[in-house]
Amino acid sequence: MTTYDTSTVHGVHLVHDGPETAPPLLLIHGSGASGSTWEPMVPALAERFHVLRIDLPGCGRSSTAPSYAVPDQADRVAAVLDELGLTEGVPVVGHSSGGYVATALAERRPDLVGPIVLLSTGPDMEALRPEPALVKLLTGAALGALVWPLRTDALLRKGIAATAEKPVTISDEAVDDLRRTSFKTFRAIMQANREYLVEQDVPERLRRIGRKPLVIFGDADPRWEPASAHAYEVVSGSRVAYLPGVGHVAMLEAPDETARLLLEFLG
Repeated sequence: MTTYDTSTVHGVHLVHDGPETAPPLLLIHGSGASGSTWEPMVPALAERFHVLRIDLPGCGRSSTAPSYAVPDQADRVAAVLDELGLTEGVPVVGHSSGGYVATALAERRPDLVGPIVLLSTGPDMEALRPEPALVKLLTGAALGALVWPLRTDALLRKGIAATAEKPVTISDEAVDDLRRTSFKTFRAIMQANREYLVEQDVPERLRRIGRKPLVIFGDADPRWEPASAHAYEVVSGSRVAYLPGVGHVAMLEAPDETARLLLEFLG
């Protein structure tokens, strides 16, 4: 794997992996995370693609934004792709709420987006499961604002691990990036995600625009009901794959298997 560049485009931080001349592949992280969470999967993906790991506005090393509405996030991603000269057919992989940004990008700029992969992306609000106690403590409106400034590295790692079924290794970079997101920004992102789902669920959005995604779920996901992945079957031609014994963060729990599914779909 070759990490050949990092860049900031329109205030958005990017990490570029793999050969610059290879076909592009865009990875979009979930709420409050950053592109660094994809790291375990990158070596396999970068053998075939020029991998772009983006930090969404307000997350990781990217600048904050006046709005975190999902369509606005998608427009910022589109502006980055335009600036990079990536004009059409870019495969996009979104983890969790990153799948909403991927979907909105296809809605708003269908010219830019090629195949879509949704990893642990809840289809609608009915699929949401009760949050693990530690996650609720860190992010809840009641106590989150008080706890947020007191987060230790160990607590952040436990918070991520609480959404996993298998043991996970969380890099120092990923922890540092988590620290960069303010509580106010995180809450705004979460509210924007809810509004996007309430307006219309993701399967119906994809069906309306004629997109046939690969949907990957861990069968032990504690955040979204795993069986809800079948809601995407309303989209004719979509594919649903389950990872046995995997929770919400498949790129950390099962990076090799997840990468294999992606490469098969994109190949």
